[in-house]
Amino acid sequence: MIRRAALLGVLAGLLLAVAGPAHATGYRYWSFWDRTGTTWTYATQGPSTAVPSDGDVQGFRFAVSEDSADASRPRGSASFTAICARTPAQEGRKRVALVIDFGTAADAPSGEQPPAQRGACAVVPRDATTAEALATVAKPLRYNTNALLCAISGYPRTGCGEAVTGSKKAAPAEKKHDDGPSLGLWAGAAAVVALAAAATWQARRRRDA
Repeated sequence: MIRRAALLGVLAGLLLAVAGPAHATGYRYWSFWDRTGTTWTYATQGPSTAVPSDGDVQGFRFAVSEDSADASRPRGSASFTAICARTPAQEGRKRVALVIDFGTAADAPSGEQPPAQRGACAVVPRDATTAEALATVAKPLRYNTNALLCAISGYPRTGCGEAVTGSKKAAPAEKKHDDGPSLGLWAGAAAVVALAAAATWQARRRRDA
């Protein structure tokens, strides 16, 4: 009887381990995006090497993300016409519409409050990179020793791509996955039930022998 109780205790612990929430490690940083039509796409180059064309729309979003697939997109609508409508074209220069989304209070470093999201029209030489365009409309910028963009318009004041441990709760509009029980949870529960049934059968068999 004692052995049976011990086995059931182990099985209960296994079920709790399977059902317990996973705590992933994310990183607090500025992500960089390209916009085509109405769709944001995670940029394949960094802002210091990307060279946008006249009329392009690009965005930056500050958030906690596990990786590029999990990254939060810049929010709201964005169009070149809306952002650069009052900025006339200039000979030999290009206009780049930039969306700067400072993120939510939930993603902000401790003690800091994110500024309001804004758009800006950068007018730069034809061969200018996105980083150079950003520098004309959103100073001060801050980079680390590896040339990683750490702050736009001085936000955040400190930190640069630091790890943040804990489950990331996306806003409803950004939610990517169903919150229902996972397949792994159900499979684990089924295994526990099966093992518990086997333990009960063995105990009865010994008692009836």
